[in-house]
Amino acid sequence: MPRPPRQPGFTLIEVLVALAILSVMAVLTWRGIDGMARAQQATQRYTDDVLALQAGLAQWRADLDAMMVWPAAQGAPPTAQRSLAWDGRVLRITRTAADDPAAGLRVVAWTRAGGGQWLRWQSAPVLSQAAWLAAWEAAAGWAQAPAPGAQAVAIAAVLDWQLHYFRANAWTNPLSSPSEGAANTQALPDGVRLLITLAPGHGLSGPLAIDWIRPDFGGGQ
Repeated sequence: MPRPPRQPGFTLIEVLVALAILSVMAVLTWRGIDGMARAQQATQRYTDDVLALQAGLAQWRADLDAMMVWPAAQGAPPTAQRSLAWDGRVLRITRTAADDPAAGLRVVAWTRAGGGQWLRWQSAPVLSQAAWLAAWEAAAGWAQAPAPGAQAVAIAAVLDWQLHYFRANAWTNPLSSPSEGAANTQALPDGVRLLITLAPGHGLSGPLAIDWIRPDFGGGQ
């Protein structure tokens, strides 16, 4: 008997195969788009972390470059500790205003918070000895329980940080250098070396060493 003519269209199996292929293509496309989005987010996060760290280290150098050097009075004790003081936990710096030295002084403090954030704090401009002393003590008090706020900014997540001073043509730990002599340990250092360990899970991680040299060291201007 003659077979009936085949009706135009697709069989059920052909439709199922086509749907399976489209599903696989959709999954692969979604994974590709998701991978691109994740890569873009990771790149943006890395860029943000690097820029934040660069800005923080630039501020670190700017604070040291603008450090106030107090005039030494005849027969008076050294005044270096009023310009730069490091106790192993917090570094306090008395600095001039970057744009207008006549606008007064500022006290800035750098420390590591309990949560692992490297923080910078600064006081309002001070125009008198009493105001400076209050700001100097406020910086030490803030370091007891440091936290970001109106006067403090988080720079980076760190595991540890240390400082070395460059004196007498050698890098030494300012907290364990009794052999240098009392007069020398009270003088301002010619350089400061920042040894910092960046926490993992961010754009940058691991140990980092940053050296700052006093602008007038060796007769430079």
